[in-house]
Amino acid sequence: MAFTLLDPLSAPLARGLDQLRALIAQLPRVLVAYSGGVDSALVAAIAMEQRGPAAEAITGVSPALAPHLRREAVQQARWLGIRHREIPTAELADPAYASNPQERCYACKRELHSLLAPIAAAAAGAVVLDGVNQDDLGDHRPGIRAAREFGVRSPLAELGIDKAGVRQLSRALGLPWWDKPAQPCLASRVPYGEPITAERLQLVAAAEAWLLAQGWPEVRVRSQGQTARIELPAAQLGEALTRWAEPGTRTELVAAFLNLGFSAVALDLEGLVSGKLNREI
Repeated sequence: MAFTLLDPLSAPLARGLDQLRALIAQLPRVLVAYSGGVDSALVAAIAMEQRGPAAEAITGVSPALAPHLRREAVQQARWLGIRHREIPTAELADPAYASNPQERCYACKRELHSLLAPIAAAAAGAVVLDGVNQDDLGDHRPGIRAAREFGVRSPLAELGIDKAGVRQLSRALGLPWWDKPAQPCLASRVPYGEPITAERLQLVAAAEAWLLAQGWPEVRVRSQGQTARIELPAAQLGEALTRWAEPGTRTELVAAFLNLGFSAVALDLEGLVSGKLNREI
């Protein structure tokens, strides 16, 4: 299987794609830490193209993974034809995660990679790859340190491919989800220092699912105490304010969130900013 370019690429991106293919082609066996996001899906696609049955995608499943994203990850892996399996992770049982410190992501990735490492070893010493891209290196991502401690490689970051490049490559290769919105794990909706529980994550997942069903494709529901703070892209704030200014529509929104278990609901007038809670650090 080989992907045919459907759109032309700039010279730097074409070179990056060639290097990505060559990097993965020289690995004997590959395990992709695969969330279904556009980054890890691109790595999985090239792994399938270059290594075929010697490549496998593995998704860690816990309450921090939104149910709709779990379904999408399965569908995308099936579309790619790559072997795919899910493994349960138990980061919520670790106080270093559940207490929600600033290093929470380190505990999460440590749990994931402690499970992937023996799987890789049993698969004739497979190399574990993740979807970290060049842009991720400039953010607060303690999970990257955990991955490095387990010898995980990040081919996109190694080759200097950033998020925009990932999307351009995915589109050129015909991956239908090339413009899929970024969707960090549900724990990222909880301010540092506020405990994370399965119930709280499920509450956030249900609130975001309700908004998705209402036609808002990119959304975050920040859980601050018992208050839900909705973030939408700034370009959609005008539409949201107009729609929710109507008494019936606003009442429906508030009732839905109160019925889920929140005590109040608000709209963030700054709009959606990825990693906004990292401002506290």
